[in-house]
Amino acid sequence: MATEEKYMHRCLELAALGLGDVAPNPMVGCVVVHDGKIIGEGYHRKYGGPHAEVNAIQSVKNKDLLTQSTLYVSLEPCAHYGKTPPCSDLIIANNIPEVIVGTIDPYAKVAGKGIEKMRKAGIDVKVGMLEDECRELNRRFFTFHEKKRPYIILKWAQTVDGFIDYEQKDENRPTWITNELSKRMVHKQRSEESAVLIGTNTAEKDNPLLTVREWQGNQPYRMVLDRTGRLNPELHLFDGTAPTVVFTDLNTAVLPKQELLTSYVKIDFANHPLEQIMEYLHKNEIQSLIVEGGSRLLTSFISSGLWDEAHIYSGIRFFGGGVKAPLISGEIIAIEQLDECKLTVMKNR
Repeated sequence: MATEEKYMHRCLELAALGLGDVAPNPMVGCVVVHDGKIIGEGYHRKYGGPHAEVNAIQSVKNKDLLTQSTLYVSLEPCAHYGKTPPCSDLIIANNIPEVIVGTIDPYAKVAGKGIEKMRKAGIDVKVGMLEDECRELNRRFFTFHEKKRPYIILKWAQTVDGFIDYEQKDENRPTWITNELSKRMVHKQRSEESAVLIGTNTAEKDNPLLTVREWQGNQPYRMVLDRTGRLNPELHLFDGTAPTVVFTDLNTAVLPKQELLTSYVKIDFANHPLEQIMEYLHKNEIQSLIVEGGSRLLTSFISSGLWDEAHIYSGIRFFGGGVKAPLISGEIIAIEQLDECKLTVMKNR
């Protein structure tokens, strides 16, 4: 590995520590190098808090060395005032002579402006080191700004013979296909994403909580489709333990008032409802979405091409019949054994 790439890899390691805590901001890592040695490093820790460049520069004990150092950062330093001042201004103010940037920031208020500002100040700025890796780390952020929708992860569990459920259940409770380790993995994933979406049938038959319980982390928005308002207000989704958004075809003004954390969003289910949901999520800065619905909802996303990853949990149970698992094709990017179960991760190409 080239020496310079080693420093950018360190930026990526640092940036990843912000997963689940910085959205809708991107994960960013930064190191300051003097005479072949890292003298400062930092990452964006929390949304609204100091950016990676600020933390890295502040960590340098001898600030006099900054004028002879190179700053490596995985994403272009910002050039605008948001919750914090522009990082490009801080770099200029500290007379750092060289900056190595992983990739340009797609956010319209940055998008090359930070690089331009630093170059006009006489800083030697190089762009594109480990660009693919830097974009992959912030795939949610890039998808959100470039495609104007959240990064979409489809998730389901299926039996060995390819079913996700029985056609009819004798009892109103979930049918477990996988194991406890798989369950913890699902809860960990929820803690890392912004929202979880299910359909009406899944809400009624499984009565899921859709919360993070087997892992420590943030609670995602719970989202459910309820076109005709038939969902029972006693369902776990309406228990007030986490924000819940209900997409409905009804006039939201006449719907019964639920817990304070439940809100209704009216969409036209007869006119490309998924596009309307994507528009709502983009408007509300929801950068990632897990779709945990049944076969019908999952298939609608697949047929519309609205997915980026699919996480398929395979158990060892046989149903011998029932609701078939969705048909999907893509590139397998990971397979993980979870005791007797297995997780296959696919990417939409």
